[in-house]
Amino acid sequence: MTIKTNLLIAAASSMIVAAGATAQTTSPTVPATPQTVPATAAPAAPGAATPAAPTAAPTTTIAAALPTLPNRATLTKLVTAAKLQTTLAGPGPYTVFAPSDEAFTRLPAGALDTLLKPESAPTLATILKYHVVAGAITSDQLKAQITAGGGKTTLTTLAGQPLIASLGPNGNIELTDTAGIKAYVDTADIKETNGVVHLTNGMSVPKLG
Repeated sequence: MTIKTNLLIAAASSMIVAAGATAQTTSPTVPATPQTVPATAAPAAPGAATPAAPTAAPTTTIAAALPTLPNRATLTKLVTAAKLQTTLAGPGPYTVFAPSDEAFTRLPAGALDTLLKPESAPTLATILKYHVVAGAITSDQLKAQITAGGGKTTLTTLAGQPLIASLGPNGNIELTDTAGIKAYVDTADIKETNGVVHLTNGMSVPKLG
């Protein structure tokens, strides 16, 4: 890896951290809604995040499901670039907090392109692993952990760094990263054969470098 490449990766990492500090996500104005609820369905009562409605037993892994999830094309591309498909197709189980496409648009110009370069794969893998926790943790289980922890619980991610979970103002699960930036779960409990996916409205950024 050349000095120029190392500098590009370092610059991209710095831009991501800086972007996180200035692109705070906001709590959804309505509670988390299930993926299977029709658009015309009445919203759940304020303050009560709603898990996904029970469906048939899952038949695909998290890796296979990601391309089918709404507004997760960028995340799918990044997982491929970081070579994490095998991990997310493995037995797990895992809990994945999956940022929306819109969340990645908050990155500074050029940062995403740099992270997609093959030489950036280790840095990209660290960022993505920060969104993955060992074990299949449903929203109800996570809320129970938050309650037991006096209002918050610390999740150890596959990146080896802590991610803090608490409850946001509308009852949605709130994730706070190492820089204090928040993201919120807006669709919970998408169950797959090797774990569960919670859709979020923002990125969580680990310490890099």
